[in-house]
Amino acid sequence: MAEVPVVEIYTDGACKGNPGAGGWGVLLKFGEHTRELCGGEAHTTNNRMELLAVIRALESLQRRCSVRLHTDSKYVQQGISVWIHDWKKRGWKTSDKKPVKNKDLWEELDRLAAMHDIEWLWVRGHVGHAGNERADELANRGVETVQA
Repeated sequence: MAEVPVVEIYTDGACKGNPGAGGWGVLLKFGEHTRELCGGEAHTTNNRMELLAVIRALESLQRRCSVRLHTDSKYVQQGISVWIHDWKKRGWKTSDKKPVKNKDLWEELDRLAAMHDIEWLWVRGHVGHAGNERADELANRGVETVQA
């Protein structure tokens, strides 16, 4: 049986105005190899960009991987590892019976996450963590692509 590769992923989202122009950034590390991804949307929210960063990262993987995914978004980290289970049981409703925001992205993330073995790691943002800082730079580059 082939060994499952271990990939370190750092993701971040950015938004100038909330809603406003937004960007997402991804740094992937596999051994000595790195890959950077970024993009943006003209009218979005920070939470959507945080989710989209993780989605784009997982979409870029070409086979099943063991992933250590680093995010400074508690919304993403808690949402995918804790809250999503109850949302699905309640038909995509929150505990106060309101529709889950960003359901389209949560469903896509749930689908992609099932394809890999993922450890969801929260890191404090903007404290000099190299991978998180680079993902932040890429997310801001993504914002620039829609503001230009």
